[in-house]
Amino acid sequence: MTSRDRELDELLAELDPEQRQAVTADPGPVCILAGAGTGKTRAVTHRIAWRVNRGDMRGQHVTAVTFTARAAGEMRDRLRGLGVSGVNARTFHSAALRQLRYFGTRRFGGQLPELAGSTLKFIGIAAARAGLQTTRNKNFDLATEIEWAASSLIGPDDYVGAIAKIGRDAPAAPEDVAKVYAAYVESKRRAGVMDFADVLAHTADMITEDEATADRIRSQYRFFVVDEYQDVTPLQQRLLDAWMGDRNDITVVGDASQTIYSFTGATSKYLLDFTRRHRDASLVRLVRDYRSTPQVVGLANQIIAESKGREAAMRLELIGQRPSGPDVFAETYADEAEEADMVARRCSQLISSGLSASEIAVLYRTNAQSQAYEEALANYGVPTVVTGAARFYDRPEVRQAIVALRSAVKTDIGEMPLAEAVPAALEAVGWRPDAAPSGGAQREAYEAVTALAGLAVQFTEQREANNENDSDPTLEEFCAELGRRASEQHAPAVEGVTLASLHAAKGLEWDAVFLVGLADGTLPTTFARTDAAQEEERRLLYVGITRARERLQLSYGLARNPGGRERKLCRFLAPLGLGGFPRMPDPKTPAVRQKSKKAAKVLDCTGCGKPLTDARDRKLGHCSDCPATMDEELFERMREWRVRVAKEDGKPAFTVFTDVTLIAIAEQSPTSDTQLAALHGIGKSKLDKYGPAVLCLVKGGSVEEAVAISQGVD
Repeated sequence: MTSRDRELDELLAELDPEQRQAVTADPGPVCILAGAGTGKTRAVTHRIAWRVNRGDMRGQHVTAVTFTARAAGEMRDRLRGLGVSGVNARTFHSAALRQLRYFGTRRFGGQLPELAGSTLKFIGIAAARAGLQTTRNKNFDLATEIEWAASSLIGPDDYVGAIAKIGRDAPAAPEDVAKVYAAYVESKRRAGVMDFADVLAHTADMITEDEATADRIRSQYRFFVVDEYQDVTPLQQRLLDAWMGDRNDITVVGDASQTIYSFTGATSKYLLDFTRRHRDASLVRLVRDYRSTPQVVGLANQIIAESKGREAAMRLELIGQRPSGPDVFAETYADEAEEADMVARRCSQLISSGLSASEIAVLYRTNAQSQAYEEALANYGVPTVVTGAARFYDRPEVRQAIVALRSAVKTDIGEMPLAEAVPAALEAVGWRPDAAPSGGAQREAYEAVTALAGLAVQFTEQREANNENDSDPTLEEFCAELGRRASEQHAPAVEGVTLASLHAAKGLEWDAVFLVGLADGTLPTTFARTDAAQEEERRLLYVGITRARERLQLSYGLARNPGGRERKLCRFLAPLGLGGFPRMPDPKTPAVRQKSKKAAKVLDCTGCGKPLTDARDRKLGHCSDCPATMDEELFERMREWRVRVAKEDGKPAFTVFTDVTLIAIAEQSPTSDTQLAALHGIGKSKLDKYGPAVLCLVKGGSVEEAVAISQGVD
């Protein structure tokens, strides 16, 4: 066996049969349908390494297109680990801009249009020229709509007819949007600037219309890999077709069940039609889920099994490969404030039990939901990272830290071992290990700088693993690595609970995930009026579920605000009857008219005596400024008892006692029926049914004893 054969065998050694089939498929069109957590990045990087090591081409002849700079950076790192260098792994825009800057100056008379950092200014100018009065928010909506149109290959003249044909809602009168669109194009031309859509369009035009440029690009890039192919826009596909020409050596990877970006112009039709377009294509399905426990995988399969439409024809039923884990936890809260507080409490408990904050995420449908969780987590001293906020290397504290590191290179610190040099250099910006602020913005800034220090350790370990140099890495070399990462926006993991919208969470994963705000009208959003839009909302929930490796909690508040109108559970979850969630009412049963509510009794705080107005404070009997000490061990025993009793009764856990009632019991430690009955949420029927068991737990009894008492009383 030759050394090349041994290398090829080693590449395949740790792959499952489907991954191996994807890696070793013959040159030509290959479509890999890869479910969540099935190892698609491993499959495509090994396929590139297989093709290069087999001698088909050099790494410089490969273009791997991803949708985020982070994914591109991860792909380059994995390829380096496989001994492959030179692969052009970039986003569509990055790859196009690089080619345009190299080949396109002649096309524009020697001066390439400047890339506009923000389009809002030009949208405002265009709206004024079109005679339309707007606000900043209206300009943002117009910018989003024009970006969608450009990505969908719809020009100003065709806009009105195009949206009428597909039934799309416009942010203003369609005729007005078309006028602003036309004026926007003209404003850019006059200012000599281009936007990101222009970068793709200009590059595609350049390759299509300039044969010499097309020959040079196509001779350089001979094999293409496209990740997340279900999210390609018509404009991106046009550029891809220009890159390919009449060749067909392309591998695409995608999952129709994760099509969630149609609002940007993305469409799954190119993935769905790939084997029709390429009749000789190889089709491989990856369905072994290595990310999530069988409990998480099972719920994901239940959700997507009910999908409809074209994407449903290509859905994959995942097969969990991990050992069994905890059940998916479903909980209903009185309102959104209680939900945020209890989720924050659970996050704090997980961190106290040893789970890293960076392995926890709180995911929601809209960015507006973020603030409540930022505040609730800060109250518990838990650091947070808001995905979708300022990019990591654009954060002021990160920029200052990198300046401090570079400045230290020429000092005595630059002569120290890297593990000592980095902490010493970062003292200039006030950072010290093990000196984290308690929470809030200062803690978030501290954790961002801590992530840089962590990169130094990772950089050293990678050097040792790759045997790149016998000597220890220097601070100067580490600064060069930071420069590379910053240029590629390859950010490190920051220690903190991630707060992210479901859209922003795509492509990420955590040990513990809290999916919050799962009320109908929020998910699916009220704006999802068509069947297609409803199905995309279902896929969005599916994406959220499949982000979790081990722990998954689903929750929603019955009301948006304390005392507000009651809402229904997300319609995709309601039929499943998950414990902790109300079941769907039988449509044959007539609705019961609600009795009018009595005026609420005025309650005073047991600590300071002030009137209690917040619903949660009223239930606990004290305001947030006068916290009582909760018996955490008692609280956990009561939660376990509640779950077991609810399971025996075949009903949601919250119908036994809500979390707030359990907290009140753990804080007050009642020792009699009278004291127990005085707590909010414990009426006569619950006192009769559960009182003896609760008092048993308060007095130190075991969960088993309390369950036996409950069953005996019942």
